Amino acid sequence: MFEKKLGFGLMRLPHTDPDNEGTIDYELLKKMVDTFMERGFNYFDTAWMYNRNKSEGAVKEVLTSRYPRESFILTTKLPNYKLKSLEDRDKIFETQLERTGAGYFDYYFLHDINQQSLVNFEKYDCFTWIKELKAQGKVRHIGFSFHESAELLDKVLTEHPEFEVVQLQINYLDWEDAGVQSRACYEVAKKHGKPVFVMEPVKGGSLANVPPKAEELLRGLDPSMSIPSWAIRFAASLDNVALVLSGMSNIEQLLDNTDYMADFKPLTEPEVAVLFEVAKVINDDIAIPCTGCAYCIVDCPMNIPIPKYFTLYNADQHEIKKSWTAQSIYYDSLAEHHGKASACIECGNCEKMCPQRLHIRELLKDVAKQFE
Repeated sequence: MFEKKLGFGLMRLPHTDPDNEGTIDYELLKKMVDTFMERGFNYFDTAWMYNRNKSEGAVKEVLTSRYPRESFILTTKLPNYKLKSLEDRDKIFETQLERTGAGYFDYYFLHDINQQSLVNFEKYDCFTWIKELKAQGKVRHIGFSFHESAELLDKVLTEHPEFEVVQLQINYLDWEDAGVQSRACYEVAKKHGKPVFVMEPVKGGSLANVPPKAEELLRGLDPSMSIPSWAIRFAASLDNVALVLSGMSNIEQLLDNTDYMADFKPLTEPEVAVLFEVAKVINDDIAIPCTGCAYCIVDCPMNIPIPKYFTLYNADQHEIKKSWTAQSIYYDSLAEHHGKASACIECGNCEKMCPQRLHIRELLKDVAKQFE
């Protein structure tokens, strides 16, 4: 389907201010895009909400204004949470065309179909609407991203065979996870003959920074390969996977990814077996399985940097207990300019947006107890 299986996910971009996802480092991003294209890769994925609604605009700044339109492949998505009327569908789409300067989209997805969003997508007849976009030539291919049960995926694909591709969260950590259901969802897509685009292959960085025992197992396979390379190559080795997205936030990550994916070789069965051993080590080590996608903060009325707090909480679990830790200092610094974990008013907006279906309101109480 694609000559090269690596796509550039424009969700975790380089920032000039690491505490503000809206401060994109455009000069560095241009260099990354140029390197990506020079190395023969050309697929880019964005969405309305990424980087505090700045990602689609970044596409125009670093890509569409600088390269011929037919030289790259671009995907964006219809955000369910923005739909309040039938008219909103076209307003959002036209805004996305203007933001990106793309003229048309190679792929256009319904963003994150799940039990709740499906009600809204059906209410505003988005399934008919997206087919009409394709018929009009405004988009070339249609699909959807999905974070839910295999049972629901089967239902959607059975009722809507017009979709050409499905984007799933697949990585070796979530492969047998009862909540994420990576393997089960992959098998459903395969049954329906739908190619899979993979998101979260490194699980928001969790599979790039693994516990020492896990790292030792991976180094034993091949010390020349980076730790995250195993995660991306695991997903790319699946026969029904057409593309693997990587959210690259610095040039080093991009160079590493494009090096080993330039002439991709699938993993062997013994290598995959070791990855499942690594998964067990990691699962025993993680307190909160947050991927850092930041969907949860889009509508947070208290401006709580939820993913950052969860990262600090996870790291703090491995500290020798003492009066203070480095994580507590970082927490206090973040809390000076954002809402504390204890500021949560339990509105539930975050949980409606969370692709991992985390019980965020309860977890924030744990964070507050830990750091406050």
